[in-house]
Amino acid sequence: MSINPFDLHTVLTAKHAQHVVLIHFPIALFTAAVAFDYLSFWTKSKSLASAAYFNLLGAALVSIPTVVTGVLAWRWALEGQRLKGILLEHLVLGWTSAILIWIVSWMHWRARQRAEATALPILRFVVEFVGMALVTVTGHLGGFLSGVNVPS
Repeated sequence: MSINPFDLHTVLTAKHAQHVVLIHFPIALFTAAVAFDYLSFWTKSKSLASAAYFNLLGAALVSIPTVVTGVLAWRWALEGQRLKGILLEHLVLGWTSAILIWIVSWMHWRARQRAEATALPILRFVVEFVGMALVTVTGHLGGFLSGVNVPS
């Protein structure tokens, strides 16, 4: 039996494919947002601050289906295995990363609502740094779960 990779049914019912595809969006958007935020702080550029804000907004929004599909991948592809080891660490770090992305997004949103250039607290850089570290480690562990980082 041949599987058509362009068959909509195959794409939508794959046990893990959605998470593997979606995860790249919040990672890329959050990474770009943090870079834009640091650059906007350094150069005092409102354009870069806006780019940071909209990338954060996108990362936060896309993190929702990413987390949902991650849980579904665990339930379907891994048949609801007991959460332990790398799988448990990946799940906890994934949730924590998503929460930190939302916190940073909220900080930026709140500052824009106040319409003050100095409304963003310096603490955001600490939260962004911790968020980037967690996103990186979470992705690394996900690579082991998907078989990408497994030695051959």
